[in-house]
Amino acid sequence: MDDSQSMPIVEATGVSKRYGATIALHDARLRVVAGQSHALVGRNGAGKSTLVGLLTGLRAPDSGEIRFSGSPAPPLADRQAWRARVACVYQHSTIIPDLTVGENLFVNRHPSRHGFISWSALQRQARALLDQWDIGVSEHTRAGDLKVEARQLVEIARALSYGARFIILDEPTAQLDGEEIKRLFGRMRELQRGGVTFLFISHHLQEVYEICEAVTVLRDARHIVTAAVADLPKQALIEAMTGEQAGAGAADAASRTPIRDAKVALDVRDLAGEDFAGVSFAVRRGEVVGMSGSTSSGRIGVAEAIAGLGGYLSGSIRVNGKPVPPGDVPAALALGIGCVPKSRHKQGLVLPLSIADNATMTVARRLGPFGFLAPSRKRSMAENTIRSLGVVTEGPEQPVAALSGGNQQKVVMGRALATAPDVLVLMDPTAGVDVKSKEALLAIVERLRAEGRAILVVSGELEDLRTCDRVLVMRHGGIVAEHPAGWTDNALVASIEGI
Repeated sequence: MDDSQSMPIVEATGVSKRYGATIALHDARLRVVAGQSHALVGRNGAGKSTLVGLLTGLRAPDSGEIRFSGSPAPPLADRQAWRARVACVYQHSTIIPDLTVGENLFVNRHPSRHGFISWSALQRQARALLDQWDIGVSEHTRAGDLKVEARQLVEIARALSYGARFIILDEPTAQLDGEEIKRLFGRMRELQRGGVTFLFISHHLQEVYEICEAVTVLRDARHIVTAAVADLPKQALIEAMTGEQAGAGAADAASRTPIRDAKVALDVRDLAGEDFAGVSFAVRRGEVVGMSGSTSSGRIGVAEAIAGLGGYLSGSIRVNGKPVPPGDVPAALALGIGCVPKSRHKQGLVLPLSIADNATMTVARRLGPFGFLAPSRKRSMAENTIRSLGVVTEGPEQPVAALSGGNQQKVVMGRALATAPDVLVLMDPTAGVDVKSKEALLAIVERLRAEGRAILVVSGELEDLRTCDRVLVMRHGGIVAEHPAGWTDNALVASIEGI
């Protein structure tokens, strides 16, 4: 049957949502055909989260209509009816880590007998549900011990147990490595064959082409285009997202003259920790060195050891010849190391606080005596961060929680730069940001390189690594390959995956 004649599992028509003077969504539309994987893409602030909130019944549209399989959406108060129609698996898991898998599957609806929870019935029902959807985890496992990939599948199973066959996946691959992504996509295809429909939200456009049949683009709170993925070239997709002709993107280091004579700023020798060993490399002033590998390769452990966020067992880290002690962030800062951590939400920002508070955390002692900050100095530094990094904001006092993902990441970058570091450690610096914000962040890296900073970019994103003079590949806790600028995608991916 032609898609245009198929009954959509969900259809939003002319939906709008306003918060005060802010138009979060204007006359938007979405039509998802049953059995498909349909991508929803757009820059941060394009309206994706607002639309998801409307599709999941968290809020009502100011105008327009949402229908499921041809019938009007249920009242907001009827949560059971919404759960039977749609569920969202968010980037930040809603699984309760200290409960078992079985308890998470039936949280707040445990089977009971004579007023008491029937644990044997719960375990039987949990096992039957996991078997029904071929999810290979034990119902007795503590949920917090599961890998990200398995937690996502448990959340999908929980949604399916309510009867929903329309699942929204919000940035599902953000914390997965290459093999885990392949397995997730394989399970998605199997579930599609079993009658499940997905709305796939991602900033990784290559994944849209790999897993989705159709794509809808939002920009500036409005619907821009819906098309078959096969009919929309990547450049056209980027132009639809940005409203601009697709440019060259981040600087490619292949055209640079290799750095050979500059002074070594960061020297790592025979470093060993919990998930890495025998790691040695150096980064010179004005050089950008990439470090890649799967999430279990040890690359994050090495990066956190350098930044003082994690310890190490043996070996040495030196900045400008001075040793960096293990697990000591203040010492790392004092020695000239700046860091953008892996998770801006958990390690990088205090979301309720202002841009000014967040951007000056690393230099608070310099802004005033006895722990009291001089407001004028704090505001001046924050304004400089906003101006130099291009943070789109109402001003220094705006809470960071109100910013888009890309602008939040710029604030994290500003905090790292506040100490005027000689060495920058950037972990997944463009994770969860849109294509234009990604270009802006990588342009900042290029500018810092030109200023003579030594930069270590630790990432699984090929776009992040393009700007590097060379890329070190880690596998099973050690460096297994080095690729000079100009590498091909196939060669780098083969090294990462051990092919």
